[in-house]
Amino acid sequence: MVFISGAERYDSPGQILSWDDSRGEFKHPIFWASIFTKSYKREFSISDEQLALVSVKNHKQAKENPNALSNKTYTIQDVMNSKKLTDDLKLLDCSQPCTGSASIILATEEITKKITDNPVWITGIGQKTTSAGFTKNETFSSMESTKLSGQDALKMSNHTIHDIDVAEVHDAFSVCEPMALESLGFSDYGEGMDMINNLYDTNNFKINPRGGLIGSGHPLGATGISQTIEIAQQIQSNSNKRQVDNANVGLVHNMSAAATSSTVLVLEK
Repeated sequence: MVFISGAERYDSPGQILSWDDSRGEFKHPIFWASIFTKSYKREFSISDEQLALVSVKNHKQAKENPNALSNKTYTIQDVMNSKKLTDDLKLLDCSQPCTGSASIILATEEITKKITDNPVWITGIGQKTTSAGFTKNETFSSMESTKLSGQDALKMSNHTIHDIDVAEVHDAFSVCEPMALESLGFSDYGEGMDMINNLYDTNNFKINPRGGLIGSGHPLGATGISQTIEIAQQIQSNSNKRQVDNANVGLVHNMSAAATSSTVLVLEK
């Protein structure tokens, strides 16, 4: 049995490393998020207004999460009118670094069956790092490491993406959610926003039910565990007003460093 905990302080000096000075004006990941956003909008003819719906959806869903940083709802116009950070990013397009922590317990099958009648099993794991620098990405409008790690996790679990009932994807910025959905195979390339529009219109919490990183906050050291906890609670039907119907198989997606590294888990009853 193993206890795993992750934590973060909003003022952690480790968020900006000395070599990050080479990034110029924007020392946080906003520099690559701007590149991704510009590239994605140009390739698929997506507008700022369309991308703003990601933030609107996830803040709305965070209202049902008592552990979320955000307790506000926003309109597309609110997102568009928020502080301009770069030519392609507004303040409300971004997740917020914050203080937070999360913990889980992993146990063998034998021990798990002794301590709970409602276990959640990890049936698939995928991890891929494609390069040490984002400049080696094949494209700035998709996530190759996410695609590869997702394929590995699904293959290990003997599932396809169509079997996934609920998912947590790494929406560090608005553009990351449709890019992740497309790279994982939830939608075709360029059609991630169509899926997000449909989820929002039907009040379907399938993607980022806790509010994602944008709504819940992004305590870097705790985010991956927080995502895993949400999917476990969904599978155990313990998510109250944000509960997804018939959540039997869930997926957790976490990425970093301009999506040059990704990890995907498949969890199920």
